[in-house]
Amino acid sequence: MEPPTGDIMRHVGPMKNPQMGHSFLNANHGKRSIVLDLKRTEARAAALELARSADVFVHNIRPDALNRLGLGYEAVADINPKIIYAAAIGFGTGGRYSGKPAYDDLIQGIVGIPSLVTEAGGDIPRYLPTPIADRSVGLYLVGMISSALYAREVSGKGQSIEVPMFEVLSQYVLGDHMAGLSYEPAQGGPHYTRLISKDRRPYKTSDGYICALIYNDSHWKAFFNIIGEPDKFHEDERFSSQTARSANIDDVYAFVSPILETKATSDWLEIFAQHDIPAMPLNTIPSLLEDPHLEDVGFFEFGEHPTEGRLRRMKPPEKWSETPSEIQGFAPNLGEHSREILSEIGMSAEAIDLALETNNK
Repeated sequence: MEPPTGDIMRHVGPMKNPQMGHSFLNANHGKRSIVLDLKRTEARAAALELARSADVFVHNIRPDALNRLGLGYEAVADINPKIIYAAAIGFGTGGRYSGKPAYDDLIQGIVGIPSLVTEAGGDIPRYLPTPIADRSVGLYLVGMISSALYAREVSGKGQSIEVPMFEVLSQYVLGDHMAGLSYEPAQGGPHYTRLISKDRRPYKTSDGYICALIYNDSHWKAFFNIIGEPDKFHEDERFSSQTARSANIDDVYAFVSPILETKATSDWLEIFAQHDIPAMPLNTIPSLLEDPHLEDVGFFEFGEHPTEGRLRRMKPPEKWSETPSEIQGFAPNLGEHSREILSEIGMSAEAIDLALETNNK
């Protein structure tokens, strides 16, 4: 369900045609689009009619705004008591931030991610170049909706669930970085030290970079054998245990870095593979599109969108033994299915005309 102006991501380029931006195309394969101007009584009535026969009502609008529109949980549950009413919101209800606007950048900031970037060696605080809060909330929401549907099968009851961006991403960050502050009294300060080491980055090689993680005892013993220092694991206490390596992580990275500069990336990848040390090449976005593993598993497919032409699409990454998933259809044009959807719930042509009028005042 979209407003007359369309989902905001429709307007983020590049795009071939207006309101069909690349982000919208990638996120909405196989969906249908209905446009309702919820400021209008007839449109709100149509939205409630859709909810009457729905299993799930999902929204990412501030709860107070939906309540003012007459589409809050109580109003929807009144006509459909078994509905799962799922809200993706910025901040959990009951807190002082409840009702504030929230976007991914704001949530990354308030949970401290830009500060962590600086502590890990960044020149200034920066947001991660992917909307991790938005995407994480979506994953949480799917799990909660699935659980709520299962609970309904047992109890016969619907319910309201909410997934707040702030709390979700706080769990991500604090799960790693609460560290010594997990204890009362505190046992040291914050941070998982390896994650904020200034040297935790792809290693430079003689011809590029490599992503390698010499992590457990077996990896380190193998690495010391590779470089001709098999006794170092036992002789140098900084390397002899996971606890010691964590406490001396900057020394660990400083030891490895100059060694990896002595060979080409392809050489190290081959050597590490022979010794079962985890390593991967460093991709760019263009090279990721050509990654041979993604080609092996058929990650991409091409299809002809009715209005946008030939598109590269990402297939669902998961695999099911009995009920495989697949992409069905393309991202819709704005309001493409409005009449179709309202007809399916039994609305008359006249009622549909009224519901789809836009507010020109």
